[in-house]
Amino acid sequence: MVSFSQARDMFRLQREAKKVKKELRSIHVEAEAQGVKAVVSAEMEVVSVVIAADVPRERIPALLVDALNRAMKKAQVVSAEKMQGIMGEMGMPTGQ
Repeated sequence: MVSFSQARDMFRLQREAKKVKKELRSIHVEAEAQGVKAVVSAEMEVVSVVIAADVPRERIPALLVDALNRAMKKAQVVSAEKMQGIMGEMGMPTGQ
């Protein structure tokens, strides 16, 4: 049976998690690969892609994949750091 105190703590943690999730939307990280720049949010959503005019057309797909992958990896790190506190409070492993 869940006590009132435990229920209150879980509700508080849910609120904090929602707050962090909203904050992640506003954090943007970027990566560039030889003239192709990708910007993603810390919530793993693509925000923008900019391709320089001098990038050879046949190289765009590979460079775009590279820039997006690197930006996503950076976003994962930021997201994990932000969620670490909440995970610890919930008694879940934080990787430390």
